[in-house]
Parts: sequence; C-alpha cells; structure tokens
Amino acid sequence: MPRFLAVYTMKPEAVLAFRELPKAEQDAIDAAGIAEWAAWEERNAAFILDRGGMVGKTTRVTKDGIAKAVNPFCGYLVVEAENADAAARMFADHPHFTVFPGDGVDIMPFVT
Repeated sequence: MPRFLAVYTMKPEAVLAFRELPKAEQDAIDAAGIAEWAAWEERNAAFILDRGGMVGKTTRVTKDGIAKAVNPFCGYLVVEAENADAAARMFADHPHFTVFPGDGVDIMPFVT
C-alpha cells in the first residue's frame, strides 16, 4: 500500500495567539486536544507507520550557507493508505485544527 508523509502546519500568528491565552485556557485546550489526538491515533493505528512528532524552529542549509528559516511545519507522521484521497480523509477531523490552533495537514506521497 502507498505511504504518505502528513505534515502538520500552523501559522506563526496562531502560535502567538495561543500563547497569549490565559494559562488555564491553554491547559484546558491541551487536555482536550491530547485526549482527542490519542483517540484519533487509536482509530487510525493500523495505518500509521511512523508516529513522527512535533518539530521546533527551522534551520535551513543551502549552497549559500546555514541560516534560520521560517515555515509553517510543526510536525509530521507517516501513514499508509490506498491513495492520497484516502490518506487525506483520515485527517478530516484531526484535533490539530479542530481543537488546537493548527492550520492544516499537508499530505504528500512518497515516490521511488
């Protein structure tokens, strides 16, 4: 079955807005979101090949050197599905953007 990279995206301003919320509100969102995320992973466990993880600030390496960079990527995981549409449907109700301030999930097939 084909494999897909699912990249969680989040706009920098959404992260800042979340961090400006009162601590109790952040904690409530985290508690609800973590529980829903775990339930989502349990429902889709048969299709998750690599749970990946959340990622931090970006450093970009180019022929011109090494520099700090900004992109919307905040995490990833690897899933298996019949096709890209099936992989995308898997994330339709994901807590990354239904509970947390995530922007979306980009689905990309691995190619040989």
